[in-house]
Amino acid sequence: MEYQNNIDFARAQDQADELGSFRDRFLFPKKADGSNKVYFTGNSLGLQPKGSLDSLKVELDDWAKYGVDGHFEARNPWFSYHERFREPLAKIVGAKPLEVAAMGSLTANLHFLMVSFFNPKGKKCKILCEAKAFPSDQYALETQLKHYGLDPKENLIEVAPREGEYHLREEDIMDQIKANKDELALIMIGGVNYYSGQLMPMEAIAKLAQELDITVGFDLAHAAGNVELKLHDWGVDFAAWCSYKYLNSGPGSVAGIFVHEKHSQNAELDRFAGWWGVPAEDRFMMQPGYKPAEGADAWQLSNAPVLAMAVHKLALDIHNEAGMDRLLKKQKQLWGYTTYVLEEIAKENSGVQFEVITPESHGAQISLLLHGEGKELFNRISEKGVVVDWREPNVIRLAPTPLYNSFEDVYEFGKLISESLSN
Repeated sequence: MEYQNNIDFARAQDQADELGSFRDRFLFPKKADGSNKVYFTGNSLGLQPKGSLDSLKVELDDWAKYGVDGHFEARNPWFSYHERFREPLAKIVGAKPLEVAAMGSLTANLHFLMVSFFNPKGKKCKILCEAKAFPSDQYALETQLKHYGLDPKENLIEVAPREGEYHLREEDIMDQIKANKDELALIMIGGVNYYSGQLMPMEAIAKLAQELDITVGFDLAHAAGNVELKLHDWGVDFAAWCSYKYLNSGPGSVAGIFVHEKHSQNAELDRFAGWWGVPAEDRFMMQPGYKPAEGADAWQLSNAPVLAMAVHKLALDIHNEAGMDRLLKKQKQLWGYTTYVLEEIAKENSGVQFEVITPESHGAQISLLLHGEGKELFNRISEKGVVVDWREPNVIRLAPTPLYNSFEDVYEFGKLISESLSN
């Protein structure tokens, strides 16, 4: 596609966009004049789907009508509520329905999964991750090691970009895995890096891990709903994600897990169990002795948070209606147009010092490294109604999201940056 930095081009692309109607199914924050803000933070918090209040009202009304009997008599019975998420989540992460569960929160789920899949023994006691992972992942890995009496400084291997670079090279990740193969108990990497937006080579990492008999898991916070995933086919042992970014399920909404079916019959796996992790027919038998349910359900602890999950189900249905193939096609076009507009701005403003540090392997996010007084530019465009976010020390993150962003959004973003630079 030959891009043009003008409003006619942007509107022509929007008219041809087969996903254009999905924009009308979300609520946008407004400027003072009532027009939509340019919202490019779907990588931080996705927009609210229209119909969220209606979805909540169904469950609230059934709670009012049935009380405790709603567990079995509600329109969407709460006892089996979590089962409604197997098919839609499986489509998004490339899994079999029994390999996924909607539950908990992301970091808590990672801890629960590492109870099962991080088993340090002898010299095989180290964890490999990417350097400067999201802090919550860093803390989780650090404290898991400490729980086993292991020093994180000696047992946490962090793969870093080369000097002067901003993202990891695939060969460097693979070389570190091979060099430490006899000491690695776990590889745990973010599927998409929160800072640079780099899409990690998950398939290649999983393949090598299987060849070397190393357990591998992924934090998919910035990957679920954003990039193509084939967790089952890749042979990934476990993964976890949140639902409030590209899955648009609301702040702090219920997260999700994946556990490969090759582990589903292993009742000997260590785990922190709860009553919702036993077979459905046993939940109200109140018998001693834990017997795991089949698949990822065995990692559930408590009953479903129905009110939060009501919006989650609505959001997943919208996402799957759009379809990952169409979303990825539009994502590529939006990403290309946005970087083109940024390049044009740089050409027109010789004093501008910024660069895109997101590599060719990416999702929706674009990380813009600013030199000099970058925070001032961020503040100026924010005042003009552009919603992006700032990550210290000097990066603006933006994510033109194919489900609800438009080419005109991108054009407007570029226009407001140009105005801010000329002020």
